[in-house]
Amino acid sequence: MSGGKLDQKDRDILNALQVDGSLSQRELADQVGLSQNACWRRLQSLTAAGVINGSTIKVSRDKIGMELVVFVLIRTRHHSADWLKELRRAVLNIPEVVDFFRISGDYDYMAKVITADMNSYDRVYQRLISSVELDSVTSYFSMETIAEQRPLKL
Repeated sequence: MSGGKLDQKDRDILNALQVDGSLSQRELADQVGLSQNACWRRLQSLTAAGVINGSTIKVSRDKIGMELVVFVLIRTRHHSADWLKELRRAVLNIPEVVDFFRISGDYDYMAKVITADMNSYDRVYQRLISSVELDSVTSYFSMETIAEQRPLKL
């Protein structure tokens, strides 16, 4: 990564790793057309610059019984720093909340919750509403996953 900008080889590395993060350094180097040393140096540079933030695996939700996906929209009347700190603490202590965003529009926050079933989601919901004062909570249940965890276009 030269000058803080991604060149085509950096993009190739990132694209390859987004598709298969388990590639060995040799496989990755071969795939992007670099020597192992050059590939390693680029990986180190991308990591040091914060472009690569660790590596994870994708777990098939249906294979482990986590089939319910819920999008939760939250509206609040509170916007103080202390209240937001409590909300963050509460949300980060609910492991079923896999994504959480502050958004614009009719709602203030949006969470993506993944859980086994409706009863499990109700426990998440009860935990959320009992942990911090909220104005309204609206839940939308996913009927079908069309695309999820897609690689970023580089």
